[in-house]
Amino acid sequence: MTGITAFSAYVPFNRLDRKQIRQAYGKSVPSGEKAVANYDEDSLTMSVAAALECCRGVDPKTIDNVFFSTTTSPYAEKQCATTVVAAIDAGKNVRTADFTDTLRAGSAAMLSAIDAATNGKNTLVTVSDCRLGAADGPYENGFGDGAAAFIFGSSGVIAEFIDSYSVAVDFHDLWRASDDKYVRNWEDRFSITQAYNPHVTKAVNGVLAKTGFKPEDFAKIVNYGVTPRYQQDIALKLGFKPEQIQDSLYGVIGNTGAANAPMMLVAALEEAKPGDRILFVTYGEGSDALIFQVTDAIAKIAPRRGIKSYLNNKRATMNYEKYLRWRELITFEPAKRPAQTRSALPDYFRFYDKNYALYGCRCKECGTPQFPPTRVCVQCQAVDKMEEYKFYGKKAKVATFVFDFLALSADPPNIVVVLDFEGGGRIFTTLVDCDLDAVKVGMEVEMTYRKLFKVDGISTYFWKAVPKLS
Repeated sequence: MTGITAFSAYVPFNRLDRKQIRQAYGKSVPSGEKAVANYDEDSLTMSVAAALECCRGVDPKTIDNVFFSTTTSPYAEKQCATTVVAAIDAGKNVRTADFTDTLRAGSAAMLSAIDAATNGKNTLVTVSDCRLGAADGPYENGFGDGAAAFIFGSSGVIAEFIDSYSVAVDFHDLWRASDDKYVRNWEDRFSITQAYNPHVTKAVNGVLAKTGFKPEDFAKIVNYGVTPRYQQDIALKLGFKPEQIQDSLYGVIGNTGAANAPMMLVAALEEAKPGDRILFVTYGEGSDALIFQVTDAIAKIAPRRGIKSYLNNKRATMNYEKYLRWRELITFEPAKRPAQTRSALPDYFRFYDKNYALYGCRCKECGTPQFPPTRVCVQCQAVDKMEEYKFYGKKAKVATFVFDFLALSADPPNIVVVLDFEGGGRIFTTLVDCDLDAVKVGMEVEMTYRKLFKVDGISTYFWKAVPKLS
């Protein structure tokens, strides 16, 4: 038996009420809100967040492959799956691959992971997107940000893979060239009638013919749709009932591109019961249709965060101007200070474990944890008596903080904090995704992988703090 052994998702803390866009342009907009990645988030940091949660209760060293899937990679030439590997501390003897440039990137990675599972390999798949639609356009209203993560294997399977059917057709309906900032599109009616409907129909009918199943044999159909209308219309035409159609999350998160159907699958699995069959359908230059059947093992999976918990953890007070600022769509007066310099890459690599997986050290003489790693113990002054010590996953509280209105920031003020970790150790960092009036000494926080800055095409990532999510 092969299939999904673990799953999770990530939804950014910040949401933009679509009424804010209506106020800016005076046009009608869809109801609801869209999830907006913070100024220090991108498709890679969201993938890491989903991956870390997916690995809750799983030893990352047991993962053989890591696949990163997106249409919005922070790099045109540089693999990002290796960053995910380093951040989850999976070791270096891991096969990696990036799946990009199509809304089917996630399902392509999942099918490859299923192939690997048949050979006894455990594969982590992350799917994330952070797409931009041009101002005053339908995609600005519709696009949201988010990520999903799955582990595929042959042991402890909670959703068995039954079969699949794929359709590949070269078609231009949504695209973005290498020098494009925004997603472009062809006329909707042509795209829906000539591509979306026929390709999805062929994929679904193909997998049903292979397996002998009928629409009534499924608890849920999880199918991608540009909007809920198109998603529901094709599902109904295929013979599924309204109660079988998985919520698209469009009204609470938005269309998250390659991550849209995978995030819907996470939501479906959160509600699934043993024996449920789920039809998972993606779209983009064709369509992939996969059938999963939930097993008894789903009741034994370690608790982890998915769609439910993140939907309730949000701040929906941002205005449209802040959204434009975070997406660098408006130009601001530059700060009167020296320009940010690029990270020293040799130094960044030299402290690989510290920078990527939040390792410090612990004195073998007195047992004091400390960060960053050092040769001399701050407590007993022992020299070269250190062992590696991982801070990620340890409970932490705010020891002291300050609001910095002078530091360069896309969301001033910066909340600078000193954190004390349970068991010892102290870190100086930044607190994000938190209202100013909620910050207090003693508040519990957890660590999150975020972008510090980008200079000369290099994004420098490190660990910040966020309020602990129950």
